[in-house]
Amino acid sequence: MSSAARSVAEAFVTARRERQAISKFPGAVPENLAAAYAVQDAALSIWDRDVVGWKVGRINAPLDTQLGADRLVGPILAGSIAEFAGTPVAMPVFHDGFAAAEAEFMLRLAVKDGAPLPTTNEDVFDWIDEVRIGIEIASSPYPGINDDGPCVTVADHGNNAGLLLGNMVDRASWGTLNDVVVSVASDGKEVGRATTATMLDGPFGAARFLLANLAQRGIAPRSGWWISSGAITGVHEILPGAIVTARFEGLGEIQTLIA
Repeated sequence: MSSAARSVAEAFVTARRERQAISKFPGAVPENLAAAYAVQDAALSIWDRDVVGWKVGRINAPLDTQLGADRLVGPILAGSIAEFAGTPVAMPVFHDGFAAAEAEFMLRLAVKDGAPLPTTNEDVFDWIDEVRIGIEIASSPYPGINDDGPCVTVADHGNNAGLLLGNMVDRASWGTLNDVVVSVASDGKEVGRATTATMLDGPFGAARFLLANLAQRGIAPRSGWWISSGAITGVHEILPGAIVTARFEGLGEIQTLIA
């Protein structure tokens, strides 16, 4: 681990612990994904909180070609996952930083010890024991995290600040998630509508990407980890005080109060 990677990681971990915004990237911006994941790995070595899952996000063209990947991942830390029980759940964001809410399918890992990594989406079904509807809270103490590109996003925990879990999806419906229309509203106004058919190879493809990424980094996957599989309707920036509602046609809805 380079001293430069650790210095950047320490700055982000400190900002997250103290819930303080930082006005500029704290060091040299990583030039590629390998350097960005080195910062992320350094942060995980500093934290005294367990990893309880991973978020997967998209890298859009033309950066996907330039960087050699069409997705990115970031850790979800203990204490940042909540469950929806019918009323809006307060989910904290970094004030004066970046904050967004994303409707996503959440997949729970059930690791197949000794099994080869899945090579198709259908193979991934055997690595998952639960699917939920949910909302990812994408937030960073650094307000420029999205504008500065995927390597900066990776460097600060993949821009994750928490997950909200909703209704379980019956296993019989896993193969037809692309048919589910998903919408997001902020304070009652719809801000996005789409299906997972627009998301590369969908939620299970995101899980397959994550498993390959972790293997490349020497991180052993664990049963029970949640996978936030990617924004379905887009990355919707929000401010504290907003109520965000995500509706999954035929599966239910989920609400959060941005705190």
